[in-house]
Parts: sequence; structure tokens; C-alpha cells
Amino acid sequence: MSADALPPAEAASNTAVERVRAAYRRIERVDRPEIWIDLRPEADVLAEAAALTENGRPLYGKLVAVKGNIDVAGLPTTAGCPAYAYQPEADAPVVARLRAAGALVLGTTNLDQFATGLVGTRSPYGAVRNAVDPAYVSGGSSSGSAVAVALGLVDLALGTDTAGSGRVPAAFNGIVGLKPTPGLLPTEGVVPACASIDCVSLFARTVEEASFALTCLAEPAQVHTGRFRLGVPSPEQLGPLAPGWAEAFDAAVSDYAAAGAEVTTVDISAFLEAAQLLYGGAFVAERYTAVGEFIDAHPDGVDPVVASIIGPARDVRAHRLFADQATLAALRAEALATLAGVDALLLPTTTEHPTLAEVAADPVAVNARLGRFTNATNLFGLSALAVPAGSVAGRPFGVMFLGAPHDDLKLAALAGLRRSRIPIVVVGAHLRGQPLNHELTSRGARFVSAVSTAAAYRLYALDTVPPKPGLVRVTSGGAPIAAEVWELPAAGFGEFVAGIPAPLAIGKLELADGTRVPGFLCEPAAVEDAEDISAKGGWLAHLGAG
Repeated sequence: MSADALPPAEAASNTAVERVRAAYRRIERVDRPEIWIDLRPEADVLAEAAALTENGRPLYGKLVAVKGNIDVAGLPTTAGCPAYAYQPEADAPVVARLRAAGALVLGTTNLDQFATGLVGTRSPYGAVRNAVDPAYVSGGSSSGSAVAVALGLVDLALGTDTAGSGRVPAAFNGIVGLKPTPGLLPTEGVVPACASIDCVSLFARTVEEASFALTCLAEPAQVHTGRFRLGVPSPEQLGPLAPGWAEAFDAAVSDYAAAGAEVTTVDISAFLEAAQLLYGGAFVAERYTAVGEFIDAHPDGVDPVVASIIGPARDVRAHRLFADQATLAALRAEALATLAGVDALLLPTTTEHPTLAEVAADPVAVNARLGRFTNATNLFGLSALAVPAGSVAGRPFGVMFLGAPHDDLKLAALAGLRRSRIPIVVVGAHLRGQPLNHELTSRGARFVSAVSTAAAYRLYALDTVPPKPGLVRVTSGGAPIAAEVWELPAAGFGEFVAGIPAPLAIGKLELADGTRVPGFLCEPAAVEDAEDISAKGGWLAHLGAG
């Protein structure tokens, strides 16, 4: 969450009106027009906020964005295609429920056209750039909704999820994507992709916010259980992942195990096989049923990649559908048997995070790889929850829980097991390969990234055993210093900090990108007679030079 993101309504003294004003100012500052298809006039939302009463409204003052294939009264429903646009007579039921609970809708968001894609680039309104690194895709198809939440423009957002569209963007932008059991949230007033398996999904910054919103919109089953049992795939079934992602997944599994979950290896072959059926089999014909005739009649008004996927589905033969339905029934029985032995499956949400350029170079193949773990979920009628699980190379990494139908709140409880992890910046003997690194790793720490401090520090070689540097913040004459960011479980962080000897201490350390993270600092008096090694750029460079 950005430092100036909107605070939750219940934690702020601001009225709904003040929160709306703050949101529109932030939208101006962020300057991401590709997020929105239609943003409501600020005056209209302010008037709605002024007339809103808090009594009996559990989502009072929550600001919401709605994916552009879901009806919002007063705004056109485009599904990402201007030629398709129509004016809905009323809110979709799920939007009406949000408003009744006290939420304020700011506008409709961009998407992969006709909700066909997991990348967020297939739109005449522009490719939606990632919230963390704009050179990378936002994920789709619910691209604008996810980024609006990730950038703190809104508290909650509605997406849709057929093949992973409400989960992949959550993983790419470091937020939560809750995909309820099919049918739990109504899909009336939603432009269908595959009507028989479409779901309305929720984006939020925390599991608690997402699951609470779900309880305000529907009546999910209340699940109470003791120790949770998690199923994870073998490394062979996990398959190829982006560099560093397998390690990040292993770290997430370890986190949940450390939090008390029992972890067991399960066979996910039924899930992987079914995932291939969604686009590789006859089920894609349902996309043609939804919008195929429109695409045939408006070839110049449709994204060419979307047209190339939906158009050929007109020629799928009926016997293929019946054969695939029989195959799917057998695979679903196998999948439910697997889930019967565990409380949930834990998987990476997706397989890699492509750049905008990589998607442009090979849009279909890259997109297809992203759905390896998400495509089967709705074919099987399952519940799913995508949650952040740290970062790799400075970009968000996410994992996903898959549960049996109506296990929506059980998944939220499972996700809540994971202990919070606290970042810490190290500059010397705790770096990788250095003699005190074990003090981090023995407490469950994991490496996040190599970084540089802001040019506001001096580094000194202290006379200690083993040798250690001292980092001191200065008001002038500072230099950037090489460092590493690690993450520790909360308990491990406390133990680690408690053992740090004077003159070292943990304070807020400013990095080159302007973020402030807990890190090692040194008392200025301790470096008065120490060698200034700042010009070498870091501790490892100093050791190498020595």
C-alpha cells in the first residue's frame, strides 16, 4: 500500500465526503488514466456521499471501482469494446448490494476486452501498467480494478473471474483477490465470458477486508476447524516457474507450516489436465455464444487477439463438447477426492510475470502459460483466494488457496495463519555469504533483493570481531551504500533485534527509491576513529579491496 493511499474508513475520522475528495486528488496525482473506462464526475459522487448515512451500513464510506463488464447505472457497460457499449437501466445486483451496504462507486475500470485474457493489455482504452513496475503487465482481465486497489485509489473493487481474471492481477500487484464459489455472488448484469462458470470477484488490500466485503454481499458458509492441512504439489508437478519463484513458493509453504498448518504433498494432475480443457477444448465455444455474433459483425471494432480466440470457437463441433464434459466430470471427481484429504491446496497463483514487451511479442502463448494453476478452478466449481507472499526481484509474488465449494471463509482463515514478515536492511556481516548471515537464516529470514541506500549515509569499518561496518546518516556529503533487504517472521525479527549489540541499532533506513525500511544504523560516536569506507560503495567492495 502506498504511503499516501486512502486509509480504511473505519480507521479515519474523515467523513465519506472527505474521503471522496481525497480519492479524486489521489487519482489526479497518480495519473494513470488507463485504469478507468468511465470515472464518475466528482460532484456526483460527493453528492451521493453527503446524502449517505452510516447507520446500518457495514461498508459506509468504502470507495469502490467496478470492472467495465459489470453494469453500473448511469455509466455505459463496454466490456472493453466501445462499439459494444450499452446503457444499463439499473445496477447489476452485486453493485446494488455494495451501494446498499454504504459503498460509493467511483467508476468503471479497464479490462482485457470481453474478459478474454490474463494480461491486461487487450483493450482499446490502453494497456494497464503494473502498479509496482510499469514496464510489466498488470494482469487481467480485471486489470484496472486490481491496479486501482493496489495504488490506493479505492478500498475495494469488483472484478470477474473465469480462468483466473480475479486472481492473476492480484498476484502481480501485491493485493488480495477473492474468487468466491461460483454462484455465491450473482452474475446478472455481467457481460458473460463463459456464463456457466463466470464469477464476480473481489479485490482488497487485505484478506480481512476482502472476506468482510464478501459477508456483506452474500452469506458464505461459516467454517470452523482446528489445525489446517495444506496440500502442495511436488516440484515436478509445480512445473517451470520464473526465476526465484519456486524459492518464493517454498518460503510461503514454510511460513504456513511454521504458523501451524500441516503440509502434505498431493497429486494435482487432475487440476493441470482440466486447465488445458478451458481453452484447448470445446468449452471455449461458450465465449462465442456470449459475444461471437457481435465480433463477426464488428471485425474492425474488436481487439485482434480477442477476435482470434473467440471467432474460431464458432466451428467447435457439438460432439467435442459432450466428450469434454465427460472428461471434465471424471477430472472433477478426482480433484474433489484430492481436496477431501486436505483443507485447501496451496499453489503459486501464476507462473511468471511478463513485461508489456514480452506480451506484445507473443500475446497468446504468454497468456496461456499464466493460467496453469487458475484455469481449472471454475470448471470444478471451487472457491479460491489469491494473497501476497512477498516479492521476487522487487515485484510482488503471490500464492493461491483452492478449496472445495463454499469453503470461502475457510480459505480466508487459512490465509490469516501466515505470520506477518518484517523487512530489514543489512549492510555488513549479515549479508549473504558473510559470517553473521546465519543469525538471519536461522530465524526464518529470506532474501528479498539487493538494493542501495539513498545518498545520505557514510559507511565506516568498525574494530569488531568479526569485522562489521557502521552506517551513519549525515546531513550532507552522503553516498549511496550497497545493501540487501531480507524479510523475517515477526517473532524472528524480535529475537534478532534483541540480540544486536551496541553501538549498532535498528532504525528507519532510507533506500534509493525513497522507501524507508528498518535497517542497521550505528551510533555516530562509535565511528569517530573508524576508517571511512563510503567511497568503496559497500562492505563487500571494501572486503574485496582489502
